[in-house]
Amino acid sequence: MREIDVKLITDTIEKLCIEANCRLPGDIKEALENFRREEDWPIACGILDNITENCHIADEENVPVCQDCGMACVFLEIGQDVHFTGGDLTEACNEGVRRGYGNGYLRKSVVADPVRRGNTGDNTPAMITMEIVPGDEVKITVGPKGFGSENMSRIAMLKPSAGIEGIKDFIVETVETAGPNPCPPMVVGVGIGGTFDKCALAAKKALMRPVNVRNSDPYYAELEVELLDRINRLGIGPQGFGGRTTAIGLNIETLPTHIAGMPCAVNISCHVTRHKSEVI
Repeated sequence: MREIDVKLITDTIEKLCIEANCRLPGDIKEALENFRREEDWPIACGILDNITENCHIADEENVPVCQDCGMACVFLEIGQDVHFTGGDLTEACNEGVRRGYGNGYLRKSVVADPVRRGNTGDNTPAMITMEIVPGDEVKITVGPKGFGSENMSRIAMLKPSAGIEGIKDFIVETVETAGPNPCPPMVVGVGIGGTFDKCALAAKKALMRPVNVRNSDPYYAELEVELLDRINRLGIGPQGFGGRTTAIGLNIETLPTHIAGMPCAVNISCHVTRHKSEVI
């Protein structure tokens, strides 16, 4: 049994909140550069150049890459041989977000009640997902999620009779309906299977996977490539001004499901698909 003081969780999450907001992952930057080389619509080229310049400025000046610093989604993969000491784990996570958004001068966008609103003032509470895994380490991933793109996400409780074509149509229709609203080029996270709640979580987790890493199942890897190509033929383009670059990545995660169902969730993200991980 390995003991970990929750203070280490707090300190790590504080750091990850700042780093994730100020520096895009390398796979996203690489994808933007690759799609820029393939783009031939002048307006789209100009927008992609501006996006790349914005990323460089954020890197050099250690400032947020986007004014929407998102709601902090915290994923904990906890080794079953870990014992936490020194306090409450959930509060330790929230304290990390509280410090990160305060010390990093990041915009606080969380309201205490969905209807009556009221900003909490420190971007807490975080949306925390905990998973027990083998081992004695803890992997922490922070993925700040902006809501211009989150609002464009959808879930469908499809029947098995809809088949793979029904899944494809729902995914493409979701992106087409989103149009310019999520600040394309987008990253599209897809969850298929599970239950209503687990399907949506799978779609969120799909956004945490690098866009240059395909699904380990060749069937779904091929589907990712097919759907990305189909989406980029919609012509929405960067910021909705047309072009070949509507999405720079599409990741699919799947789960076993009930014989009577075929849930499909699409979690839309903008080109600022932020996530940062550390193992302690």
